[in-house]
Amino acid sequence: MSPSSAYLLISHGSHDLRPQRAMEQLAQLLRIRLASQEARATEIILPKISPQGSSGDGDLLTANGFSSQPSTVNSQPLVGTATLELADIPLHEQIVRFAQLAKGAGCKELKLLPLFLLRGVHVMEDIPWQVSLAQQKLGSEIVIHLLPHLGSNPALVRLLTNQWAKLDGDAKILLSHGTSRPGVQEETGAVANQLGAVAADWSVQPSLWEQVSIIANSGAKRIAILAYFLFEGRITDAIAQMLLEIQQKFPQVQLNLGKPIGVSEALVDLIMDGIRQQ
Repeated sequence: MSPSSAYLLISHGSHDLRPQRAMEQLAQLLRIRLASQEARATEIILPKISPQGSSGDGDLLTANGFSSQPSTVNSQPLVGTATLELADIPLHEQIVRFAQLAKGAGCKELKLLPLFLLRGVHVMEDIPWQVSLAQQKLGSEIVIHLLPHLGSNPALVRLLTNQWAKLDGDAKILLSHGTSRPGVQEETGAVANQLGAVAADWSVQPSLWEQVSIIANSGAKRIAILAYFLFEGRITDAIAQMLLEIQQKFPQVQLNLGKPIGVSEALVDLIMDGIRQQ
């Protein structure tokens, strides 16, 4: 990976501290991975990187509900964070500020990877628009490349398969946020099929209530539900609360809710895979 490139991971935004902390952890894991890769590429033995280390030159990370200004420690790749919504400034301004910092560190281009699982309005419309505004402001100072969103990576199914292994159930439901954009439900359904599950959506139909009702009435005794979200937050809290209500409606069925994808080396693998493919 050329040190002349900087990388930006974009997510939605949240006032919840949990996704903010998760992004701090993910940024550090990615920073360490990038530093290790650069060391192998240049045959340099890196000093030990402190878990509390700050950013250096090379990469920008943006994510749900959290934005930060990265520092410039030259011994490490540059990794920062930004958000599509709920930040003090619009995403395009966050991109411009980091791009200028990256340019000062010697980077020639900025590559953006949206940390979104679904190909909804944010991925297809909002983010490209913000990127175009940023590029207009930057002009020829630095080139911005928008990479495919995280959910488009086929390797994501393998990660979800590992998540399933932690759940016990006769039947499975893949619960995503949902979107009204045409074609997205078919994609979610295809992912669910690969996992041997049925799809349900939090914001649109078919709902979790509907799918649990159908499965419970078919005679299943245990239903595993995987939350198709990156990190824990207010929505996953609301899902857990709803499951308590559903459980009262179907006391004969055991409902097992899995955790979101969460921060892990496997998630960093996916991010690095998306970067390498471009």
